[in-house]
Amino acid sequence: MFPHNLQHLFATVFYRANRDIAKLADLLGHSSIETTRIYLITSGMEHRQELDRLGLVS
Repeated sequence: MFPHNLQHLFATVFYRANRDIAKLADLLGHSSIETTRIYLITSGMEHRQELDRLGLVS
């Protein structure tokens, strides 16, 4: 386990709970939200699971 992994985990969990990327950027010390977005990139499988949960695509 590396410190960066913990930071990534924190960012992911925080964003899923709060959906506030500006606050997350502040907490992580990022001057740009674009830097913070890197932590929130999801995989194709995660996208598929989200669509399945919403029931929008059959």
